[in-house]
Amino acid sequence: MFLQLTQLVSAQFKEFIRNPGIIFWALLFPILMAWGLGIAFTQKGELTRTVAVYSPQKTQHEKFRAFLQKGATDGEDPAGFSVTLADEKLGDTHYKFLYVDWPAAELMIKRGKATVVISELADTLQYHFDPLNPEAQLTYLQLSAAINNTSSGGRSGVIMPLTETGTRYIDFLIPGLMGMGIMMSCMWGISYNLIDKRSKKLLRRMVVTPMKKNIFLLSHFVSRVIMTGVESALLFFFAWWYFDIEMQGSLLALCLIFFAGVMAFTGIAIFMSSRTDNSQIGNGLINLVVMPMMVMSGIFFSYHNFPEAIIPIIQFFPLTILADGVRSIFIEGAGLAEVSRPIIVLALTGVVFFSVGLRIYKWY
Repeated sequence: MFLQLTQLVSAQFKEFIRNPGIIFWALLFPILMAWGLGIAFTQKGELTRTVAVYSPQKTQHEKFRAFLQKGATDGEDPAGFSVTLADEKLGDTHYKFLYVDWPAAELMIKRGKATVVISELADTLQYHFDPLNPEAQLTYLQLSAAINNTSSGGRSGVIMPLTETGTRYIDFLIPGLMGMGIMMSCMWGISYNLIDKRSKKLLRRMVVTPMKKNIFLLSHFVSRVIMTGVESALLFFFAWWYFDIEMQGSLLALCLIFFAGVMAFTGIAIFMSSRTDNSQIGNGLINLVVMPMMVMSGIFFSYHNFPEAIIPIIQFFPLTILADGVRSIFIEGAGLAEVSRPIIVLALTGVVFFSVGLRIYKWY
């Protein structure tokens, strides 16, 4: 019995190491992901945060201006100041203070470019932020302590909670979750399903039937349009009922960008599943697409927290384009004209990947 177990275990290991693809996805890919995320979140020299500053009365708060002048690292420019706060425990935090009007400050909050708005009055400072956002809370605590020249107690200014629709963290989160739901549904519901059918020789049987191959792949797109539509609608109605979330933009624009998003990720899913018949390699390929975008595309937190050098790359991701477009419709009141570009880009992405995937598709 022991000999049989040993031989079977040995056979399993031999089967594993004979497939280089499995070795890469099972052993090396997690290490590469840990390395990339570790650099992004633990190895950067300093954290950068942007704070919007609004001066409704065109007056200067003496202590705040003294703090800016004393801590300025880049000097004053037309937009504002840059200040670096050094902390042995929390690390260095680089703050950019941008002077804007109130509509621009609200837009920065909605897009995740800033979490705190400071209203500068002659006799006090007002801190506007979502009190349920931990990053905003930490920003307020650091700044109020630094402006007051103390590490605890005696906070400077008055907290003005942002509770308007569109300025809360939950308003930022829900549209991103809808976009991520489309990606996950297409990548796992289509890619893994097709790879599983190929590994079980089901595609070989379908090919010999009087069926057009492009119609077979197109059927996956139609089914995902229906399923993701239902999933997104359920998420929206729950958020509307429980969190009082509203859609401020065009319903037509929302439907079209959802349709384009499903097109994009259906095309990518078919392309990624076009060759392999190994489910473990398929899992790795799907994660290769899903994981970086899920972390970096601004679903759970703003991608503006990443180094500025890689933000243009992140903005090129299909999930980033989709999430930004849905978010602009929900919380900025965008219409069809404002989201026409992301709709076209997503649709073209889907067409290109679908065409290439169909051309190189392995049916047996």
